[in-house]
Amino acid sequence: MGVYELVRSEDAAGPALDLEAGRCGPPPTAKASPAAPRQQRLVSLDVFRGITVLLMIIVDDAGSFLPAMNHSPWEGVTIADFVMPFFLFIVGVALALAYKRVPDKLDATRKATLRALKLFCVGLVLQGGFFHGVRSLTFGVDITQIRLMGILQRIAIAYLVTALCQIWLKGDDDVDSGLDLIKRYRYQLLAGLLITITYMVLLYGTYVPDWEYRISGPGSTEKTFTVKCGVRGDSGPGCNAVGMIDRKILGIQHLYGRPVYARSQQCSIDSPQNGPLPPDAPSWCQAPFDPEGLLSSVMAIVTCLIGLQYGHIIVHFQKHRERIMHWLVPSFGMLVLAFAMDFFGNAYE
Repeated sequence: MGVYELVRSEDAAGPALDLEAGRCGPPPTAKASPAAPRQQRLVSLDVFRGITVLLMIIVDDAGSFLPAMNHSPWEGVTIADFVMPFFLFIVGVALALAYKRVPDKLDATRKATLRALKLFCVGLVLQGGFFHGVRSLTFGVDITQIRLMGILQRIAIAYLVTALCQIWLKGDDDVDSGLDLIKRYRYQLLAGLLITITYMVLLYGTYVPDWEYRISGPGSTEKTFTVKCGVRGDSGPGCNAVGMIDRKILGIQHLYGRPVYARSQQCSIDSPQNGPLPPDAPSWCQAPFDPEGLLSSVMAIVTCLIGLQYGHIIVHFQKHRERIMHWLVPSFGMLVLAFAMDFFGNAYE
């Protein structure tokens, strides 16, 4: 993600814009080379990225013995669960800076698509799994069981959709106030709203039938498990629409084989750590489930779009007070909405 953040001072005739200080710096001297525009970095974004990477390292190294630093088994949230949203938000902010001006939309679209494809392919190599014969001449990847989705794949999808929104769904209105900002980027906001509505309709309206899966037993035997569902709007591990859509489109053999809910109280006597199954464990405890699946990646796009809108505030407002005020209003609004949905029983899990 470190390729999007270069911020160029494009107004050569005016004073150089100091994005971090929120003011204009002194004009360039006559000795400055006009052929080499000054490049700047948004230091606060770099710091935020560094903190997120540090948090990710701590989660990977300490999460196994510190429950507060490990991902939530299913319900609730821990510090580890903020790493992915932080990265997606950072990508959105960076895109607002990288595509502040787009002289050639088709060329920008081509480059964004190519970059997303590269990132997706890297994710397949790093997280596809199912390598076999590592120490023999049969080394390779089992395509029939390779994991198709993953962390980098999710970031690639969110990056591509957000980049296309920034390239094509941007007005030419001047921005002098918050209302002007909404007017200029109204189509991006509408896209985010439509994506959110689509996600909610699919999550709570999709019918999830009974389903089966198999796991390998001793020798070459297989054991079949049946998960009883026949419901809509279920947010539990076994009968949610997220898993059903992944099983239908990607195939259960291409999903993550060590689901996080295996550490839940229903599935582990050592919860929130991994452990033996309880005697009355539900049938879905050993079923594959991808935390970076298709439907859940839809809301990852929205997180990236939110970062894009916050990045627009950095671009269009120079004073820190203005930026903070324009950040606080949507932040407070989303916080109130989240608490309201939790209060009325539609908590995100």
